[in-house]
Amino acid sequence: MGSAFDTFRKLGPAAFVLKAIIFVIAADVLLLAFILLRRTYRKWYFANRDARMLAIRLRWEALVSGEIPYVAWRSKTSERQLVETMVLDAYEVANPEESARLLKFMRASGLVEKCILEARQHKGWRRHRALVALARTRAPEGIRALAEGLRDRDSETRLAALRGLGQMACPEAAKEILNWVDDAGLVVPALPLQSALVQSCAERPQVLLPHLQHADKTVREVLGRVLAEVATPSIGPELLRFADDELPELRAAAARGLCYVNASAAVTVLSELAKDAVWFVRLRAIVGLGELCHPTAAPFLLHGLTDSNRLVRLRAAEGLVDFKTELLPIFEKVVALKDQYGLHAFLTALENAGLQAGLIARIKAGTGIEKEILLQVVQTMKLPSENYPRQENILVKAASQS
Repeated sequence: MGSAFDTFRKLGPAAFVLKAIIFVIAADVLLLAFILLRRTYRKWYFANRDARMLAIRLRWEALVSGEIPYVAWRSKTSERQLVETMVLDAYEVANPEESARLLKFMRASGLVEKCILEARQHKGWRRHRALVALARTRAPEGIRALAEGLRDRDSETRLAALRGLGQMACPEAAKEILNWVDDAGLVVPALPLQSALVQSCAERPQVLLPHLQHADKTVREVLGRVLAEVATPSIGPELLRFADDELPELRAAAARGLCYVNASAAVTVLSELAKDAVWFVRLRAIVGLGELCHPTAAPFLLHGLTDSNRLVRLRAAEGLVDFKTELLPIFEKVVALKDQYGLHAFLTALENAGLQAGLIARIKAGTGIEKEILLQVVQTMKLPSENYPRQENILVKAASQS
């Protein structure tokens, strides 16, 4: 009887087709076997993991308090990773007292030091994972390791380190970020950098000031936005030097901080910034004038009602509504501006503040022909047809009275 090879030779060209079919069938069988084996292993792995998690959870208090020796679980990599994951998950949602207890456990068991070591020694995705875990601990001793991650060649690792320093939310982390930006420039997207700096500079915004002289314009823009978010009364006087800066972000930051300085000096500078060509600088200046709530700021808030930007008009109206004792004279001046958009903004702010009824009562208590006109304006939200003084005359009169 001839061999199988002789049979294939007799088939001629059909032998190639038969060999291909046999090869495909064998490959499919091997692939199915691999899939089934992988599913079986994963099923066993997760069942075993869930059982170990339950065992740890049942003895959670003994684990965190240190009754269970650390060496009982630190020597096994899978056990250590499971404990680390569970502790970090509990740490993120714990109250202050429980957070302090969990952080003490992570320090005593060496989990924090392990994260620091891995963040420094590993490369690639392993270093990325270690940086994320270290950031979740929010332990100050990890700041240096996170700062070293900022200088990694991989962009994802740099972003992980940057977000981690932002989570630390302390001035020391802000200094590391700012020193890195001074050396490397803007090598990450602006939004993550801005977010990290806002979180870390909120406690002490003064750390930003020495770095605002950076030569790179894009870096100064980002730092200016951060300064505008974290400005506090403590740095109000130091912001005066940025009122005439070429960057609108820094002018806006100065406008936000000026509401904390002397009222007379603040009104003078904010009134100039309220005329800025950039809308968000004008917005910040109007908000600052409104927060001052000083009589000398009223004419400039009135002028803000005629601004081309809707947000500026609304914030100017909110600032005017804060002058509760002068609502009626202010409303007369608003009507005299002959600006329909400004009138709408003022009446909207008045209604939002719940002061519309009080204004109507004051108008009814008054006398003269203007009483009916003003009531009609409040009810219809439309300018009267009668002749009122021109806008320029009202603003000049208001400025002279202040």
